[in-house]
Amino acid sequence: MNAAKSPKTREKFNFNRFVNLVQQTKPKYWQLWLGLALSLTATGAQLLVPKAAQSMVNNFSKGIDSVLVIGLVALFLASALISALSGVLLGSFGENVVANLRKLLWNRILRFPVSYFDEVKTGMMTSRLVNDSDQIKNLLAVSFPSSISSIFQLLGALVIMLFMDWKMTIVMFIAVPVVTLVMRPIMSRARKVGHQRQDELANFSGKAEETLNEIRLVKSSDAEDYETKSGNKMVDKLYQIGLKEALYDSVAFPLMQMVMMGLFVGVLAYSAHRIAVGTMTVGTMFAFLMYLFQIIGPLNSLARFLTDLSKANGATDRVQDLMEERQEDFITGHAQTVDDLALEMADVKSSYGSDQLILKGINMVAKPNTTVAFVGPSGSGKSTIFSLIERYYQPNSGSIKIGDTNITDINLADWRKQIGFVSQDSAIMDGTIRHNLTYGLDGNFSDEELWQVLQSAYADGFVHEMANGLDTQVGERGVKVSGGQRQRLAIARAFLRNPKILMLDEATASLDSESEAMVQKALTQLMKGRTTLIIAHRLSTIVDADDIYFIDHGTVSGHGSHQELLNTLPLYQEYVQIQFKQ
Repeated sequence: MNAAKSPKTREKFNFNRFVNLVQQTKPKYWQLWLGLALSLTATGAQLLVPKAAQSMVNNFSKGIDSVLVIGLVALFLASALISALSGVLLGSFGENVVANLRKLLWNRILRFPVSYFDEVKTGMMTSRLVNDSDQIKNLLAVSFPSSISSIFQLLGALVIMLFMDWKMTIVMFIAVPVVTLVMRPIMSRARKVGHQRQDELANFSGKAEETLNEIRLVKSSDAEDYETKSGNKMVDKLYQIGLKEALYDSVAFPLMQMVMMGLFVGVLAYSAHRIAVGTMTVGTMFAFLMYLFQIIGPLNSLARFLTDLSKANGATDRVQDLMEERQEDFITGHAQTVDDLALEMADVKSSYGSDQLILKGINMVAKPNTTVAFVGPSGSGKSTIFSLIERYYQPNSGSIKIGDTNITDINLADWRKQIGFVSQDSAIMDGTIRHNLTYGLDGNFSDEELWQVLQSAYADGFVHEMANGLDTQVGERGVKVSGGQRQRLAIARAFLRNPKILMLDEATASLDSESEAMVQKALTQLMKGRTTLIIAHRLSTIVDADDIYFIDHGTVSGHGSHQELLNTLPLYQEYVQIQFKQ
């Protein structure tokens, strides 16, 4: 039973890993390329404006050229419209990538093996699905489009300025490596803080979900103060990390603006000197200043892009790690009906990812259309047997067969469709009774069919009494129905599923006498004509079983009918005596 992989920590942005992640979403590349082409066109139009202004300023003495003014206005409008369209396309590209990424993640998470969920908190996976993908969304849908146009504008302005006056251009761009050197340590720290923030968000999300899911335990244990302090500590840690992040953000952009302002003053002073000695015209200086303003904006955008890139680095790694996790295989294997076939476990050994075996060589046979019960002390391995039959885990050794076929050779989806499972705390999804009855089943079911299975489960009475009948909302985790009602709804769902193999795990253990009697009647109906496996402690549930296996410390101590075990197995005799005392 494999454990989930531990998260990986990386400092440098892995471009290939990011591109691979994007490619898995099958993006609409036409939007990207058309958006980039329009961005290049808009940038070209913007770069022509200073040149036109240079010509207009240099020719002021000859009067205002109306054609040139109209051309300038047209360039402004055209560049604005094309730039807006480019932004829409690039933004749509980014949003589409992230939407598909979230679908992929959701699809994969639902298909992770149970062993993964044993190791990783649900809230942490939720954080990966929501928070980490949101970081990637900000990068792709906001920062990336603006950075692309910024790069075009920056390079275009540099080329034009070099042709206009290379000496002036070199003076201007001396500041670029200076800005890089100044910003590098800040960007590095921002990246580390971004990693910390995402990790702590995942931890806080996991803690909050776990606490709220068990709110009744919290209240019955008077643990509000404890959980308040525990949550406050995590919030305080997030607050401290947020302060660091705000500090780096608040330092980075003013620092860059200060450097750019110094550059602007330096260029202005140098230009004034060149005009004074007659080596530069006023129009050229005016054009240079306009290009300088066109450069400042892109540099700020690129700085923000680098910051978002740093924040998205950890998110990309964690999301990619999720994408690389092993999924259950629902494709391989053949379809096979289990009608009239015996279920057999042969020398099955199993552990939960450690050297300590839970099952130490289980041998068991469940003949077709019979009832087999598993009894024994808590922790002896009974529920592990059920988990192996459901193929939630794979045994370390041994085999589980249906007829002569190993169950691992049967298509997983087809295998599970033939199994019905009712547990002690049968899960109920938020939604209507109708939704819960048909949950996971293909096809449409008429109201008549649903009422029929409710009647078979002795659940039609209380559903009829509800205000909206089949469309009554049961609430999150079924809080609006009682334990006995929840069990009978689970049994009705099993009737509708019509399984070939029925597995009952302490299905009546937590019920009062009246509810137990109703549920037991429903189970008796459900068990007819099926191979049934039962885990139970109450004698009333197991005495009529065709075969009873006594499981003790992962081994079968003995098996037979109730009377046979009473006559031959002291452990079972002691077990029965304890049940009578209870």
